[in-house]
Amino acid sequence: MAKSGAKIRAGQLRSELQRHSHLYYVESKPEIEDSEYDLLFDELRTLEQKWPELITIDSPTQRVGTEPQKAFGTAAHSVPMLSLDSTKMLEDLVRFDRRMQENLGIAPEYLLEPKLDGASIELVYEEGVFVRAVTRGNGQVGEVVTENVRTISSLPLRLVESKRIAPKVLAVRGEVIMYLSEFAGLNNVMQAKGLEPYANPRNSASGSLRQLDSRVTAERPLEVLIFDILQCSELPADSDLVGLGILRDWGFKIAPELKLATSLNEIEEYYKSYEKRRDELDYEIDGVVVKINELQARKEVGNTSHHPRWALALKFEPRKAVTRIKDIEVSVGRTGKLTPVAVLDPVVVGGVTVSRASLHNREEVERKGVREGDLVTIQRAGDVIPQVVKRIEEKDLERGVEFKIPPVCPVCETEVVERGPFSYCPNRFGCVAQLKRGILHFGSREGLDIEGLGEEVCSLLVDTGLLSEFADLFRLDVEDLENLERFGRKSAENLYKAIQEKKSVEFHRFIFGLGIPEVGVTVAKNLANTFHSLSVLQQANREKLESIDGIGSVMSEQIYEFLHNDVTASRISAILHQGIKLIPPQISRNSEMSGMTFVFTGKLNQLNRAEAREAVESVGGKVSSSVSSKTKFLVV
Repeated sequence: MAKSGAKIRAGQLRSELQRHSHLYYVESKPEIEDSEYDLLFDELRTLEQKWPELITIDSPTQRVGTEPQKAFGTAAHSVPMLSLDSTKMLEDLVRFDRRMQENLGIAPEYLLEPKLDGASIELVYEEGVFVRAVTRGNGQVGEVVTENVRTISSLPLRLVESKRIAPKVLAVRGEVIMYLSEFAGLNNVMQAKGLEPYANPRNSASGSLRQLDSRVTAERPLEVLIFDILQCSELPADSDLVGLGILRDWGFKIAPELKLATSLNEIEEYYKSYEKRRDELDYEIDGVVVKINELQARKEVGNTSHHPRWALALKFEPRKAVTRIKDIEVSVGRTGKLTPVAVLDPVVVGGVTVSRASLHNREEVERKGVREGDLVTIQRAGDVIPQVVKRIEEKDLERGVEFKIPPVCPVCETEVVERGPFSYCPNRFGCVAQLKRGILHFGSREGLDIEGLGEEVCSLLVDTGLLSEFADLFRLDVEDLENLERFGRKSAENLYKAIQEKKSVEFHRFIFGLGIPEVGVTVAKNLANTFHSLSVLQQANREKLESIDGIGSVMSEQIYEFLHNDVTASRISAILHQGIKLIPPQISRNSEMSGMTFVFTGKLNQLNRAEAREAVESVGGKVSSSVSSKTKFLVV
């Protein structure tokens, strides 16, 4: 066969294989036997091996995986991947519906769907061809896992255009999951190979996506189900349901059992039906999602910086189990807070093996009356964080000694102090536990976002004497890291590079990373937007700090004391002397609106709320969710 003929035949084979893959994996209506598919596949692969220039990125042969990557790159999402506002109380659904009716002036139609419990992903197509997959990450930026997602059999590598022409640009959001039946088989294979099995299907899906070798991912039975359109250059749809139908025409698998509802009774029935059938499903869910169906109505209702106002997740009650407390330990956090932790006989709760659970504080321990040796009920709050719910009474049981918070820190033996229901180690500059947690916070995703600086690595660096303050991070060299336990040359080079890359860091991330008491991401951004530089922030008095949105008298005192403490000031100076460059926020400092606080209420005619917030922040203003003495403009 001549090359020209091979090119034509390869195109025919790609189209035919894509059609049969769609029929098999998406429609569940296969037209040919597996052996016939294999013959077509082998013919295409033979042509591509003879003429490699015939290989295209949407070829079915490219699903098998590629050579391992050294690390994942990152990419910004086309549209921020926001979280969902959630509740476990149906009463909150009533309030949500009332707000929607007040905002829109009519009773909206809702689209209902199961809340899939997997790994969120953004998929991007250009001219109908799959070009990029990005994990959720922090909602703004995620990891690029294109080659791994390309191996998922049900994913269209080229959009099906039999019914509709593909748009120039399409970005959709979905959930990568692993069916429970497939999960059990995967764990059997892993155990047979002597590998650690995954705790649950969600971890399995997420872990499979983050394999540096996509050939490993190709062996995992992953599925991707789409539930949202993030961006589309040409979308002839005025509702979410119609839009999802168009996605189905283009070859995507859509979230199952979608339903339209116009009444609260219909929503409640849908929720209770799924809750009742939850354990019968072959996929994991942790609730149902209620969304306004009409796209224009969504724009009118808008978003917060955290979640869309037009959607609500109704979460199921946490799954529970019974186990016994083997011991009660005390952990010391970044701020010195002492937290009692129940060490448990391992028990599976909601598909995850739990061996530790927080008891929060000494008053919580006293209220629940738990002791070592007690039988207790455990639940995973939000199906994630283990909690001790209550003690189970047992007759004729000789109980353990009543638990008391120790009078001294279990790590540095400093006498503890009491603040309300909490106990603290006041040795904030000398307690090793606080140093470890502080460094972990400094390098966290919301802080400097240092890849590879996890809890175990922080502990190792402190325990070996390599870190005694934050600035020591930037004094490390590859040889220091290579000599650590479980570190090789490559892992040492990767961590060193990750640290050095953060010598230029956004000002608000640096503020957050310092670990100022009570200062979260939002307050850190407000401080950065107000003061623009560290020197100006350090010169601010308490009154100036308190004038900033989100900061009261207590927090302003904590910020002021932190910045003017001799030890913290010295430590900040030591960090900066390592060549750290703080990048100021990109806002207009000369605007008349700089520093002014806006509150938006009611319906906006020209902009949605996200666009309004962006417009205000671009000229140096701030947006608050509620009116206070600091509000300069109330937009109604």
